[in-house]
Amino acid sequence: MNLLTDLKPTSSALRVMPLGGLGEIGMNCMLFEFDGEIIMVDCGQMMPDEEMLGVDYVIPDITYLLERPSALKAILLTHAHEDHVGALPYILPQFGKMPPVYGSRFTIALLKEKFREHGFAPDFHELEARVPVDITKNFSLEPIAVTHSMINAFAFAIRTPVGTVIHSGDFKIDPNPPDGVAFDHYAFAKYAEQDDGVLLLMSDSTNSDRTGSCPSEIEVIPGIRRILREAEGTVIISTFASSLHRIQTVLNLAAECGREVVSVGLNMQRNIRVASELGLIDIPCDYSDEPRRANRIAPHKKLILCTGSQGEPMSSLSRMSNSSHRDISVSQGDTIVLSARIIPGNEVPIFRMANRLSRLGANVITESMARIHVSGHAYRDEMKHLINLTDPAYLVPVHGEYRHLHSHAALARELHFEDDEIFVLENGDCLELDGESAEVIGKIPHGRTLVDGKGIDDVNEVVLRDRHFLSQDGMVVAIVGMDRETGDVLSGPEIITRGFVHVDESAEQLDALKQQVLDAVLAMPVHRRTDFGELQQEIKRTIRRSIKKDLNRFPVVLPVVMEL
Repeated sequence: MNLLTDLKPTSSALRVMPLGGLGEIGMNCMLFEFDGEIIMVDCGQMMPDEEMLGVDYVIPDITYLLERPSALKAILLTHAHEDHVGALPYILPQFGKMPPVYGSRFTIALLKEKFREHGFAPDFHELEARVPVDITKNFSLEPIAVTHSMINAFAFAIRTPVGTVIHSGDFKIDPNPPDGVAFDHYAFAKYAEQDDGVLLLMSDSTNSDRTGSCPSEIEVIPGIRRILREAEGTVIISTFASSLHRIQTVLNLAAECGREVVSVGLNMQRNIRVASELGLIDIPCDYSDEPRRANRIAPHKKLILCTGSQGEPMSSLSRMSNSSHRDISVSQGDTIVLSARIIPGNEVPIFRMANRLSRLGANVITESMARIHVSGHAYRDEMKHLINLTDPAYLVPVHGEYRHLHSHAALARELHFEDDEIFVLENGDCLELDGESAEVIGKIPHGRTLVDGKGIDDVNEVVLRDRHFLSQDGMVVAIVGMDRETGDVLSGPEIITRGFVHVDESAEQLDALKQQVLDAVLAMPVHRRTDFGELQQEIKRTIRRSIKKDLNRFPVVLPVVMEL
């Protein structure tokens, strides 16, 4: 398919264009366009894979929007998980006039805190469930309450000139949510009962390979309660800072079991504080967000609540496992609870961290050993229920790897959907719907933008390749001082290495390399020696040839020629 960079607005069809979240876990971002107006649902980030050395985050490529910046009229956020909101601080500043951002009360409150750290404040608008909002001339919106591992999560019913689109966001159907806010069956069903019905359902596919229904959050209570009652020492529970339902469960059980809770980690502390200030969670136990206070609590009365369940190197729990946390130390007899699922790809760092904690004498409990975690995403029966509830003309599975999307499509066929009523899209696909038919008409520019520190998209494949080489064989720097007029060598060569060989143990080898560089320089005719660009290339060739011959290694070689 061609990239439709010159796509012209149309007043007769709705275009649905994913920029992220399809074929991958994270980076969720969906565009809806009608008659030159665009709205975006979610703007998430994704964690880098092991090949993206030094990269902090991965966010969607928004080239299509930057080519028509005035077309983006609003950003709608289903909930506050980073894979749905994490790209906003990096994407919004790229627009001269930032579009307004809509979300639930908690989502907006959390983002205000985040954007204060970034030094700017977008135009935020709070949404309430069942309260319709006119977004633009062509788009209106009704938020629908859903249950998820994040509080204040919404699905969206988006009204367009050609029909209603329902975007599920992340959801499960929990009959006993900790905050008492139920999945709103009626709000979904009423759209199926309207005269024109539901044109398109875009539904969460994350757990499409799991049969039955997702267990309720209350099912973790017996397992965590038993751990808190039986543990004789400190209990450290690690979960996602955004899993506020789980955090509420832990706070309730701490009060029941007579343990004082100390939260550790900026994100954990911030989320609890904001949710508490809004009255969205209750803190019934003795609680502190000052980690040093933990040292004044008896071990059998202490519960540490922290991040790091995925083995992230700089997380609180990972630093505890390395005995490098400033305030918290792990002791013999402590109990560590990893109350989160192991995200595929994180197995190695998680088990390394667990091994370090075990060496310190702690008892490490994972979800495979006890019911201490349940998913926040629907299983197959819940997905079927949402399809039946909304009765859409078309289905687009979203949020998940390709296997999840295809499994969701197969589930729809079990419900008698025809192949031409299901669209398994890829990022960049442009699906066009006119109310009577639907088809993929091509692709728009899309891809991944890498964030490294404050730099956005200044790390490309060449930089990543260099970092990969550095990580494998290190670096060799050769410094030579030259007289540009005569071509005489005035100093050096000096050889500096990092990550290549141990200098003290390889002194003889490095001396031989220095001599080879000097011989190569002196063997060059004077007119070539005074061309420093050519001289650098000769030094690089000499070093690479010698190291490959002697060691069969391929370090990054940096020749430095100084004019003296």
